[in-house]
Amino acid sequence: MRGDTSRSPVLDRRPDIDATVARFRDVRGTTERLAEPIPAEDQVVQSMADASPTKWHRAHTSWFFETFVLAPHLPGYQPFHPRFALLFNSYYQGAGPQYPRHLRGTLGRPTCDEIARYRRHVDSAVEHLFASHPDRLDDVTPLIEVGLEHERQHQELLLTDIKHALATHPLQPAYNDLSEAPHQEPMPLRWRSYSGGVYRIGHSDTLKTFAFDNERPRHGVFLEPFALADRLMTNGEVLNFIEDGGYDDPRWWLSAGWDLVQREGWRSPLYWQNIDEQWHTFTLGGPRQLRLDEPACHLSFFEADAYARWAGARLPTEAEWEVACAELPLHGNLLESKALHPRPAPEASSNALRQTFGDVWEWTASPYSPYPGFEPWSATLGEYNGKFMCNQFVLRGGSCLTATDHIRPTYRNFFPPQARWQCTGIRLAR
Repeated sequence: MRGDTSRSPVLDRRPDIDATVARFRDVRGTTERLAEPIPAEDQVVQSMADASPTKWHRAHTSWFFETFVLAPHLPGYQPFHPRFALLFNSYYQGAGPQYPRHLRGTLGRPTCDEIARYRRHVDSAVEHLFASHPDRLDDVTPLIEVGLEHERQHQELLLTDIKHALATHPLQPAYNDLSEAPHQEPMPLRWRSYSGGVYRIGHSDTLKTFAFDNERPRHGVFLEPFALADRLMTNGEVLNFIEDGGYDDPRWWLSAGWDLVQREGWRSPLYWQNIDEQWHTFTLGGPRQLRLDEPACHLSFFEADAYARWAGARLPTEAEWEVACAELPLHGNLLESKALHPRPAPEASSNALRQTFGDVWEWTASPYSPYPGFEPWSATLGEYNGKFMCNQFVLRGGSCLTATDHIRPTYRNFFPPQARWQCTGIRLAR
């Protein structure tokens, strides 16, 4: 890292203030709408160390604006509470100490009502900054955009974290009523082939659109000829792996994955239960009978990799995925569909890939590492992505909980290989 000499978030265009304010209101409002079905008693629950309580997500995203936008750029700004910085700083060492992550669920106070007041305080101050200091907008608007993209990430985490909390509750309550997609026969799997050669991947600054620092710089990669499955793997196909003894056969597993499966006793994806010879799963709509036609979800990298080996294939690299998906339209089963659950693949209308955006994040075989020439953002914001480039794997494509305006072909999500409470699944390559 280069500290203060590395790049800051850059807006390569004149800021459209009205559009930025409108998006700020929309994104901030969406967080509150997503939290609304969750009663206060559940908003404090932390079901595991990797998850956070709902009200913590609501507060942390406000702390982000307070710390990186308001405190340095709004003269005379008064923080809502002098101790909130300790409670709601996640991992930014340069911004001060943090309350232990695994103890966030012990914080009965501040109450949900106080968090709501905190959010209103921050929202009002941000809008006041826009209205009263037009001379600062060139510096502030890029930071606002980072904050909004950051909040989009936490909207997805809010939903996956409350799903885990509700699933581990003995009553398994639903987050909300959800409609099911019509049943259909699983679509035959087809392969789409791509030529080898040198390709360019990564975000291009000529696009003049937002991207995180880890998506830059655009650079060349050499690929051998490859093929991708034209849809995601289904629950039915993963069930075939289970019934063939896949979780009991070390041939398919990386060593660390095999050790994990044995230690944790995994015999199916997260949330699957076999009750009276019938498979069920937990959804944000509560428990359901397992749909064989839906994309398999909540698999770790180790499980996805083992399934791919068993199927005589492999996981794609992130470069292969981006080359194949770079020109595809950005639509699919994303947050705006309100399904909040993966849906069966649509019928194939051409030879194009299906389900590339939405439904489930797709594991790739690529370790999360810096692109050649990577420069993290400056100062404390440089901690956003760069310091996690170790022991993680890249996922692509977004999920049914990802907002449409947050995803793009160059987006690099990342999680450790054992993680499976996110909406993660499989696309095969060969």
